[in-house]
Amino acid sequence: MRIRVLGSAAGGGFPQWNCNCPNCDGVRKGSIRATRRTQSSIAVSADSVNWILFNASPDILSQIQSFPELQPARKIRDTGIRSIVLIDAQIDHTTGLFMLREGTTPLNIYCTDMVHEDLTRGNPIFGILDHFCGVSWHRVPVDGESAFEALGVPGLRITAVPLTSKAPPYSPHRHDPHKGDNIGIQIEDINSGKKLFYAPGLGAIEEHILPYMSQADCVLVDGTCWTNEEMVTLGISDKRALDMGHLPQSGEGGMIEVLKPLPASRKILIHINNTNPILREDSQERKQLDAEEIEVAFDGMDITL
Repeated sequence: MRIRVLGSAAGGGFPQWNCNCPNCDGVRKGSIRATRRTQSSIAVSADSVNWILFNASPDILSQIQSFPELQPARKIRDTGIRSIVLIDAQIDHTTGLFMLREGTTPLNIYCTDMVHEDLTRGNPIFGILDHFCGVSWHRVPVDGESAFEALGVPGLRITAVPLTSKAPPYSPHRHDPHKGDNIGIQIEDINSGKKLFYAPGLGAIEEHILPYMSQADCVLVDGTCWTNEEMVTLGISDKRALDMGHLPQSGEGGMIEVLKPLPASRKILIHINNTNPILREDSQERKQLDAEEIEVAFDGMDITL
């Protein structure tokens, strides 16, 4: 199984267009050791020919252009993206669908009932796409047991795991969580048995999630904020990480503590907010991650399991 990190940042990317926090200002001026990042998305394949796109960020066109394998050029109009799996209905994970509207066949999109409802009512992306390429929707079960294989992408078995997080701000049930608003994904290579657990939005480590994380050869999980108060302390927002459905890395019960005992050969943080000090390659926070053998995802990162 091959995993390509197309984008590794949280919503807004890094630097964020209107932000002058020390990270964003520093990367623009070249005064800090940090690398620019686009908004989070990954592509996964068992054969490096047929790919599943997990989330379609607003940066999808540049991400496709930076990864030639997604354009095999077998005919006048072509793509290596055979199916798309949405882990939630957030704007930074779905807006890129508009950029894929020139397709000659309906987009094969897999998502839960709750995400489908948000993308047909609250933010009717699916209805708009019906005026262009169209959407072929496939329901993703959220019982944590029913696995599925995505159309056109042989060799991979996918299981959705319901997570505690929040529906998008535009959702009618933003403050009334429903099962399926947000999911984690276990992807298994059918031939090798290798497993990836992917969850860019992870607000709590519930008991039913731990077995999937413990079985994974690679965990690629929420790296949004270093502390719960990060954005409040910087005067950027009154929202804490947990308020937004993201478990901070540091502190008691934080992501570092969760990842430490896992047997996975690779532990990687993705969906990194522009304020997070781990973006600075020489920061103390980054050194702490290095000591724990926890990696920080970057655009173009290639993972083979």
